Amino acid sequence: MKNNHHRIDVALGERSYPVILSHQGFTGLGNALKEVTERRRVLLLTEDTVGPIWASNVLDELTSSGFSVEVITLPSGEANKTVDTWALAVDSILRAGVDRNTPILALGGGVLGDIVGFAAAASLRGMPFVQLPTTLLSMVDSSVGGKTGVNHHSGKNLVGAFHQPILVFAAISTLSTLDAVERNAGLGEVVKTALLGDAELFAYLESNRMELRNGDEQALAHVIGRCVQAKAAIVAADEKESGIRALLNAGHTVGHGIENSAGYGVIRHGEAVAIGLIYEAAFAVREGVCFDEDLPLRLRSIISDLGLPVALPRLDHSDIVTAMYTDKKAAGSAVKVPLPVRIGEMRMVLVPFEQLHTLLSEFE
Repeated sequence: MKNNHHRIDVALGERSYPVILSHQGFTGLGNALKEVTERRRVLLLTEDTVGPIWASNVLDELTSSGFSVEVITLPSGEANKTVDTWALAVDSILRAGVDRNTPILALGGGVLGDIVGFAAAASLRGMPFVQLPTTLLSMVDSSVGGKTGVNHHSGKNLVGAFHQPILVFAAISTLSTLDAVERNAGLGEVVKTALLGDAELFAYLESNRMELRNGDEQALAHVIGRCVQAKAAIVAADEKESGIRALLNAGHTVGHGIENSAGYGVIRHGEAVAIGLIYEAAFAVREGVCFDEDLPLRLRSIISDLGLPVALPRLDHSDIVTAMYTDKKAAGSAVKVPLPVRIGEMRMVLVPFEQLHTLLSEFE
């Protein structure tokens, strides 16, 4: 692509696809879409908060490139990441009179992308879909890798499927319309990526924390590129999370427990993950897994400066623990938790259920 587009490929053989980071809005989306599909009719599924802002830009770009586009709007927010919303998406897709090769485009954040991807996976036993992420969290993490699904009252993302997109096109300018709290929530996933395998990115976060917190586009573009490269490499090596990809769940054992016990949508996913990273690192030091005793404090400092919470919310710890051991990462009488050894290195540890309360003990 031109200099205003940065392309990163997810190498999965015949199912490989490009991730395009655009510094020119949605310009070039039509040409990128033509490279991955011969169809000229597409469905654009978006959410009620994003559609009024960005759907017209996508429509203009695609119609000028010769595409026929039908827009479908879904309710937004983590509280609507449900089987009911997924069923609404499936029903809308099938009512549109599509065939199994009609591309389904998802314009929105991580919740919308997960729902639409799961709907595309199930409709007509699998339809091609495209991710058009509009939040930092979805750009750095959820839009890449093919994890799709919805929440269940028993836990987060317990109903879903692996279904890779055919294209990810991230218009970085869409981040300008997010409020600071929503934008910065995505930085929790950036810290996670740096912690598990990119010491240079961690150093960049420490040196540029205020630029990132204030939404500097150049700083954001840098971390998005690094995170996508890391995610693409891990997905290419372990698509179905049977090995190394499970390390991407760092911070998520505690994080998902917080989200579930607080009620989905009360605490943002990136915020919950950030808290989880701190508590899991402290546990790793206490258990002798982590060789860097200062790591929990360094994490707390950088996460706080990025505008994210650093302490457990006022919730019953027993509720969080219950959610943790009903999570899909549970294995027998223990939970598989990725714990840091040092910055840039993570190790999977089986934590017995009885130790989960210790993991949540107050961070000092």
